Amino acid sequence: MRKISILLSLLLLTMPLMAQVQTFEWQGTQRQYLVKSPAGITRSVPVLYFLHGLGDNITRIDNEFHFQQIADRFGWIVVVPQALNEGYGTMWNAGLMNSNTDDAGFLLALLDTLSARGLVNLDSVFFTGFSMGGFMTHRMAIEHGNRITACAPVSGLITHSLSNRQAVTPVKMLHIHGTADPVVGYDGNSQYFGGNLGLGVEAILDYWETANNCTGEPVIDTFPNLRNDGLRFVRYTYQGDAPLQHIKVIGGNHTWYHSEEQYDIGYMTEIHKFFTSNNGGNAGISKPTQDALSLWPNPTTGKITVELPGKSALEIMDMLGHIVASFQLQPGTHQLDLTHLPKGLYIIKDKTSGTQSKVLKSH
Repeated sequence: MRKISILLSLLLLTMPLMAQVQTFEWQGTQRQYLVKSPAGITRSVPVLYFLHGLGDNITRIDNEFHFQQIADRFGWIVVVPQALNEGYGTMWNAGLMNSNTDDAGFLLALLDTLSARGLVNLDSVFFTGFSMGGFMTHRMAIEHGNRITACAPVSGLITHSLSNRQAVTPVKMLHIHGTADPVVGYDGNSQYFGGNLGLGVEAILDYWETANNCTGEPVIDTFPNLRNDGLRFVRYTYQGDAPLQHIKVIGGNHTWYHSEEQYDIGYMTEIHKFFTSNNGGNAGISKPTQDALSLWPNPTTGKITVELPGKSALEIMDMLGHIVASFQLQPGTHQLDLTHLPKGLYIIKDKTSGTQSKVLKSH
């Protein structure tokens, strides 16, 4: 029987990542999840977790978000895990209730399992989520930010039970929230569930300003109002040990705004730009530009990932202008190893396109 169990485990590990609903046993329970991967994947790539809202399920949100298209568009693996029914519908244990469900442990164990397949880049782990999934994204950042590259909770709060905990490390953080949200209010209150669900957005920003050691006032810029959507999107960018950003959706409801054709921004596009940017986002612009390379993490302890739209000849220079490394790369996402370089500030320049970015090697 043990040999059969081992064989079944190996078969599960070698199942195509394109499979539909898969299962993973955690704490004696079969947990469900979806994995969407880019076609023809042959190397480790970034992984994006998407955490659904209260009462939702992974099949329905896959039909709404089209995660396979997102995986193909970004060249990333997209993981969509399913929360358990805790008596109030499917619900993440984000600190709103008394529960023994270790959802954080499940999410990290799932990450380790996917990494064992050799296709997940553990230096590029991203979390986003909507509503209750946003609550859980904050929890993951606070408790396990040392394993996460960046987080982007949407319409979710930091619960009061977590607000007194110190984040384990500064975390690159983008919080998106609508000012007219009646379900998870901008001030922390809910018209649907009654009472206060957690910290209001201003207090959340204070929390992450402290955790990320941000200094000075934020840079504020407003996205161009090009659509008749009744909304205004305003971005606040803070600088610290890790970038902090807030997109305030004036008039925004409890909604994930998808399409740039219908709205001034699309949430997934802005989240991806934030995750892959050097400084947390390009303040003052509404469309991607080619004036900077997309690379992460930054700062780095040794390895960085660069995303290239075309063939590129990269040069890495120290601050004296000496070329310390060079690469000839094809379009796509590549990992560069800088572990042999001493700590300090470097310039990475794409000689083909003329774009460049600075990267800080911290160790």
